[in-house]
Amino acid sequence: MATTAKVDATEEQARALVEESRETSWAKPSFAKEMFLGRFRLDLIHPYPQPDAEDAARTEAYLNRLRPFCESIDGAAIEAAARIPDEVVKGLAELGCFGLKIPQSYGGQGLSQVGYNRALMLVGSAHASLGVLLSAHQSIGVPEPLKLAGTPEQKAEFLPRCAAGAVSAFLLTEPDVGSDPARMASTATPTEDGEAYELNGVKLWTTNGVVAELLVVMARVPKSEGHRGGISAFVVEADSPGITVERRNAFMGLRGIENGVTRMHNVRVPKRNLIGREGEGLKIALTTLNAGRLAIPALCTASAKWSLKIAREWSAARVQWGRPVGEHAAVGEKISFIAATTYALEAALDLSATMCDEGRNDIRIEAALAKLWASEMSCAIADELVQIRGGRGYETAASLAARGERAVAAEQLLRDLRINRIFEGSSEIMRLLVAREMADAHMSAAGALVDRNAEFKDKAKAAVGATGFYAKWFPQLAVGAGTVPATYGEFGTLAKHLRFIERNSRKQARSLMYAMGRWQAGLEYRQNFLGRIVDIGAELFAMAAAVVRAQALRDAPEGPAAAELADAFCGQSRVRVRRLFAALWDNTDDDDRAVARGVLDGRYTWLEGGVFDPSEGTGPWIAEWQLGASTEPNLLDPFLPSTRPST
Repeated sequence: MATTAKVDATEEQARALVEESRETSWAKPSFAKEMFLGRFRLDLIHPYPQPDAEDAARTEAYLNRLRPFCESIDGAAIEAAARIPDEVVKGLAELGCFGLKIPQSYGGQGLSQVGYNRALMLVGSAHASLGVLLSAHQSIGVPEPLKLAGTPEQKAEFLPRCAAGAVSAFLLTEPDVGSDPARMASTATPTEDGEAYELNGVKLWTTNGVVAELLVVMARVPKSEGHRGGISAFVVEADSPGITVERRNAFMGLRGIENGVTRMHNVRVPKRNLIGREGEGLKIALTTLNAGRLAIPALCTASAKWSLKIAREWSAARVQWGRPVGEHAAVGEKISFIAATTYALEAALDLSATMCDEGRNDIRIEAALAKLWASEMSCAIADELVQIRGGRGYETAASLAARGERAVAAEQLLRDLRINRIFEGSSEIMRLLVAREMADAHMSAAGALVDRNAEFKDKAKAAVGATGFYAKWFPQLAVGAGTVPATYGEFGTLAKHLRFIERNSRKQARSLMYAMGRWQAGLEYRQNFLGRIVDIGAELFAMAAAVVRAQALRDAPEGPAAAELADAFCGQSRVRVRRLFAALWDNTDDDDRAVARGVLDGRYTWLEGGVFDPSEGTGPWIAEWQLGASTEPNLLDPFLPSTRPST
């Protein structure tokens, strides 16, 4: 008989699992971590890091080969058919796009993170689904976890196949488990002979899962004699007996992605396919995302660049009231926002990627900030582009083309980008993740003071221990280089923005300190407060990247223009930062919590009267699933022939 699969976990258990899976050491310096502590370490990002010359030349040569093929892809056909044609995937494979970051020794292109980002931007320009196909395969699929934690044998077996076009997918989410892995129900049970694991479970939203040849599966190994157990990662052949792709999901955007529901029933996986050790799966996944998250800012930056081009050309061609619409102040403000923010997006992306390649800095916070900020700002840019285009922005590209106008897919861009604020960590989860890393030094220093379950005697002891840290640290937040008018003089007119960053990095650190004193252990529930602190940090990080990049371009032909864009962006960002600081203490958070509780308790159901709900009765909010064999046809349909060696 089929058994309903459900795992319950308390709040403490869920928190403990995530905490256990975090990287707890900081062996390398982190610009963002220091900034959140009120220390503006400009030396960690200035001079603006530059890619290795040999790597840059190799990247440029590769992009020159890739570009003609990308320009030949019919993105409109992908949108209309909601599927990427096999010949497009074959062409990408022949160009090595499935092995962009895989070392050349395993048949890949061996591109740096910077080069990988640029390739994604180019491919994603044809259709956003292509960028997701490649990034899901390489950023979170088989290649990155194996590069991080795979054995030499695993790398030799699987990386050449991935580079040759064996599409991979990452299976983590379950129908009733999103960002709370403590409730994961999929299991990997060791077999009696000790030579394999048996996988059972259902995974939801498996991007590339419908067309994958290889899978990375996260499943819970039961703790037993000889097995430490815990959430573990496995490389699995997608056509293994017992694996069934039961659904191909459809979404508001990214209509070409192959995203499915995958069931596993008694799937035998050799123990040699375990990545790392038992119980390390979640840690491997989180560490993989440190660099993997940079794929999303790359695709967001590409969309911003296209938006800028369309906004420029359209605003010059469209005339209203005797002038091009771009000359009207209301539209001009939007154009300025798009241009300045696009410049900052690329500055933050390249800074993070180059630091990733250099390996000098710990970029876990920078990558998370880049993903959070880029996904939010690119959506704002797309929304402004639709507004600038007016009715034509809301109209589909196919409809525009049918009546003889330029097929500008502005509404599609808005739909395609929206997912970036949700997957690979929603904006809300990203803010909490950054907040935890941001508070790492405080958690270490304060100890039991911020533990709501700690006893009074432990809190008293922790208070004594924390005194030394805060007695030395807190006075440093009162004065700094940002208060000296001549500081950062080498940056010319942009120096004032660095002084602003320095002052406000200290201010946000003081604000966090005040909040800890006010709410103590309750601070973890003040998610809106923490989110604003993180958003301030994201803006300051983007400002720093913009200014330092402009300084690096000072003697280049585009130097004056870069300085203008950096200045404009920082001016716009400063307005947002001031608003965020004001909202730390002047907000409706308490009222919002009360109203939200009232809504959940049914206090305002009378307000819902006068309409009807067409979704009523169509199904449960979350479908229950049971362990057992599939009763559905298998929709697995790989793009390319198998790369598995014949036996």
